[in-house]
Amino acid sequence: MATDLEAYAKKNGVKFFLFNYTDLFGTQRAKLVPAEAVKKMQKAGAGFAGFATWLDQTPAHPDILVMPDPESVIQLPWRPEVAWMAGDPWMEGKPLAQAPRHVLKTASAAAAAKNMTLMVGCEPEFHLINADGSAVSDARDAQEKPCYDQSAIMRRLDVIGEICTIMNTLGWGPYQNDHEDANGQFEINWNFNEAVTTADQLAFFKFMVKSIAEKHGMRATFMPKPFINLTGNGCHAHISVWDKARKNNLFEDDKDEKGLSPLAYQFIGGLIEHADSLVAITNPTVNSYKRINAPRTLSGATWSPNTVTYGGNNRTHMVRIPDAGRIEFRLPDPSANPYLMLTGILACGMDGIDRKLDPGKRLDIDMYTQGHTVKNAKKLPLNLLDALRNLEKSTVIRRAFGDEAFDGYLKLRHNEWNQYCRHLTQWERDTTLDC
Repeated sequence: MATDLEAYAKKNGVKFFLFNYTDLFGTQRAKLVPAEAVKKMQKAGAGFAGFATWLDQTPAHPDILVMPDPESVIQLPWRPEVAWMAGDPWMEGKPLAQAPRHVLKTASAAAAAKNMTLMVGCEPEFHLINADGSAVSDARDAQEKPCYDQSAIMRRLDVIGEICTIMNTLGWGPYQNDHEDANGQFEINWNFNEAVTTADQLAFFKFMVKSIAEKHGMRATFMPKPFINLTGNGCHAHISVWDKARKNNLFEDDKDEKGLSPLAYQFIGGLIEHADSLVAITNPTVNSYKRINAPRTLSGATWSPNTVTYGGNNRTHMVRIPDAGRIEFRLPDPSANPYLMLTGILACGMDGIDRKLDPGKRLDIDMYTQGHTVKNAKKLPLNLLDALRNLEKSTVIRRAFGDEAFDGYLKLRHNEWNQYCRHLTQWERDTTLDC
C-alpha cells in the first residue's frame, strides 16, 4: 500500500502515474501524471471534462477532479515505469454522484451498517483474436468441443502465463487458467474479495489482459458474443455475504442440504425478483442479448441463462449453488461496468434479505432441454430496450445508484440503443429488398 505517491515513485522507480476512473459505460479514463508532479496532483486531483467521457454532463459542467486511491496503486509489471490507480471523481468539493466507484462504495457502506459485507469472485471470459477482430488468433484452435484443450492453452502459454504471473506478483491469488468452451476463449480465476476491491481488480484485469495481448501481437476482447456460432463471454459472479469484520460467512449453514443459510436463499430471492431489470446493468450492451438469448452453439450449449431460475450444482440455471456458503450468478457478461454490476447485485440481494423473499423451489432439471416444462418462470428480456424499460421501473436499483447515476445511465444507454436502431444491417437488405 502507498500513502505518499511521491515516495512510492522514488522507491519503485516509477516515472508516471495513471490517474484512473471508470465512467458509466465501464470505460476506463486516465491522465498520465509525471512522478515529479504527483505530490501536487495527489492533493488537488487530476482534472477531466466529464462530457468528453460517458458521463451525463454537458460542456458547461465544471471539471471533475479525480482523486487517486493510493491503496489501489499497481506498478505495471509489463511497463514498470508506470503505476495505475483507481480514482474517485469529485466535482465542486464533493464526490461525483454518478461516478460508479462512488456508487458501489456508498452501497457497500449501507450494507456494512447492517453488519454485512458483499464478498465476490468474478470469472471474466475473453477471446484472443487477431488484430482486425475477424477470427480467433490460433487457426489450429478449431475443435468442435475445445474446452480445456491442453494443446490450445499451451500454444497461448506466453500470453496466459504472463498474465497469471503478474496476478501472482500482485497477490491476487490466481488458482487456475483454462481454455473455455469457445475456440480462442480463455478464463483465469483468482481469489474473491470484498466488492470494491474485486471491482478494482476486474477493471484492472481487463486493461491488463488487453495490454499483454497487444504486446504479443494479438487482441483480447471481452465482447459478450464476438462470434455468432461460438459460446459467448460471461462474467460469472461467485457471491457470499459475510459480517462486517469478514470473519463469518453469513451464507453458510451446514444444516441445509446445499449448505446455504436462510439469508442466502433470501439473497437468491432478491436476484430472482429483480433479474429482468438488473439485466440492464449486468448485460448492458446490444450485443449482450446475442449471448443470453443465443441458439445452440458449435459446442452444443450456450452456457448462458435465458430464464430466471436457480438450481443446485447445475450450470443451466441463472443462479447455481456450486458449494456450501456461496452462490454463482451466471447472468453477467464482461461488458458490464464492474462497479455498477456489483452495486446492482448487492442492492437486489439486500432487498431480498430485507423483505425475506422466498426464491421458490430449487429446480434440479436441465433448463436447456426441460425448461419448457417449468410454468411461471420469468424469461429474461430479448433485447437491451426491453431491459432498459424494466430498469426504469426499478425503485430498488434507483435507490442504490442514486438519481443522478441511475438517470444518467438510462439516458446514455437509451442513446446507444437509438444509434443501433439507425444502423442498417446486411440481413435486412438480404431479407427485405425484394419484399
